[in-house]
Amino acid sequence: MASESNEKNPLRARANEIKNAQCKNLIVVLENPKTLKNIGSVVRNVNALGAEKVYIVDETNVLPHDWQDMRHWNPLSKPSASAIKWSFVKRFDSTGACIQHLEHNQFVSIATSPHVKGKVNIDLSEGDFTQKRLAVWFGNESRGLSAQAIESSELCVSIPMFGLIESLNLGTSSGIVLYEITKQRRAFQDRKYGRN
Repeated sequence: MASESNEKNPLRARANEIKNAQCKNLIVVLENPKTLKNIGSVVRNVNALGAEKVYIVDETNVLPHDWQDMRHWNPLSKPSASAIKWSFVKRFDSTGACIQHLEHNQFVSIATSPHVKGKVNIDLSEGDFTQKRLAVWFGNESRGLSAQAIESSELCVSIPMFGLIESLNLGTSSGIVLYEITKQRRAFQDRKYGRN
């Protein structure tokens, strides 16, 4: 019992230390990701960079339905470096159900996608991501985001590419996008609350 208490105290101290750096009302949405390894990588990025939650559209029913079960599920715990244990993850059966939930809670959605005709399209470095409630969508590794997810998004954000290969894996792209978004949101929060 004593060792368990000693083990939890440093974690509680760390949680209190990073509390003000967390980006409230920032949700990362994964739409039908292909592999558990990629989900784990994104959850790790979300936790490390201070986003609040991960929503996963899981139309193939691969993931446990209950968050508590997911937290202790080894296929996700290992690739996330245990970040799944300290992150809030919610699954949805369909893209429509996730969109409805986000809209009901007044979140603005943005899609990470190459430029889409008829949508507002911006490069990551040009965006303002300080909206009060923001959901950032990442698509399937092969197919990208669905038309439904893109249609429900306010704009499409892309990472400028300068090589012959013009794509990044899900873990890498989510890390780059979330770094920029969380950096902006932390600066905004610091100004709003008068923190240095």
